[in-house]
Amino acid sequence: MAWCAKTRLYRKLCRACGAGIAGARDRALFLIGFAGSIRRSELVGLDVGHVTWTNEGLKLLIERSKTDKQGEGAKIAIPHGRAQETCPVAPPKDWLEPAEIKGRPLFRKVNRGGSVESARLSTDGVRQILLERAAAAGLKGTLAEPVSPHRLRVGFVMTAYRNGVPDEEIMGHTRDRSLTTMRNYVRRAKFSQAGPAGKLGL
Repeated sequence: MAWCAKTRLYRKLCRACGAGIAGARDRALFLIGFAGSIRRSELVGLDVGHVTWTNEGLKLLIERSKTDKQGEGAKIAIPHGRAQETCPVAPPKDWLEPAEIKGRPLFRKVNRGGSVESARLSTDGVRQILLERAAAAGLKGTLAEPVSPHRLRVGFVMTAYRNGVPDEEIMGHTRDRSLTTMRNYVRRAKFSQAGPAGKLGL
């Protein structure tokens, strides 16, 4: 089974982030990326004002994405996770508060000295962070399924399918327009079963 489809492997990835402000950022990056099924361009495009915490969890505003040519925007609901270690709701606060970020870019560069910069994290920065943390966690990809930011998104779809989330719920969450495209992520599926992000076993 692919590493991207096992939530226990996300636990390993989060543990590999370790302590420190960069680790807090990276946990938030991975868990929001996975639970939200968010493209890396959308991740780095998030501003603090795009995140709203609620009693149920948090809501994200994606202002523009690959499938939103008109720029209408989309809202994604992410509920509290079942396990504290992989709950995607708290990590953004755990990153924002010590980083003293009040507005604009949510995910920013952290220099070697541990200082948070004002610059927005780049899409390639997301890739490099994931590769580094995956290596530290002992997670390896394959030629067919390499370790990449896209695997966070694919991992959501595969895990949601395995947890019985119906097609229409997954597509509503991932904002995919094509059922064929979405099923290509999975390659096989059988469905049957609140928000799909709450059914991932996090």
